[in-house]
Amino acid sequence: MRIEQDIFSIRTNGPGLYEFTTQVAGFVKDKNVERGILNLFCRHTSCSLLVQENADPDVQVDLKEFFARLVPQGMDWITHTMEGPDDMPAHIKAAMMPVSLSIPVLEGLVGFGTWQGVYLFEHRVQRHDRQVIAHLTGE
Repeated sequence: MRIEQDIFSIRTNGPGLYEFTTQVAGFVKDKNVERGILNLFCRHTSCSLLVQENADPDVQVDLKEFFARLVPQGMDWITHTMEGPDDMPAHIKAAMMPVSLSIPVLEGLVGFGTWQGVYLFEHRVQRHDRQVIAHLTGE
């Protein structure tokens, strides 16, 4: 059994989905693990991780709009406002969505379906440098 780890750095420029499928696939391929499991973990509390369609960019537009409507800025009942009006809505979105993913590795490749990609979903307005830990276990 082998264990491999790395940290992906993802620079964001405001709310939206930031695909890093190529980096994930390259990491798995470089480690020569034929079968196993890849765990991705986001080290932040105001963004999340998704496996989502990567063929039509309208999917990303609609997801961003849906969550902006579901948890908008300016809710007057929020008490955590120290870091700006987008911070608590970002925490709520991250609480609703995954911050870690488990993805199978099959025949040395990440087990994505035809139209699947992996994304960091940024919920903050400001630019951020985000980190995602990759932990690969397999043989």
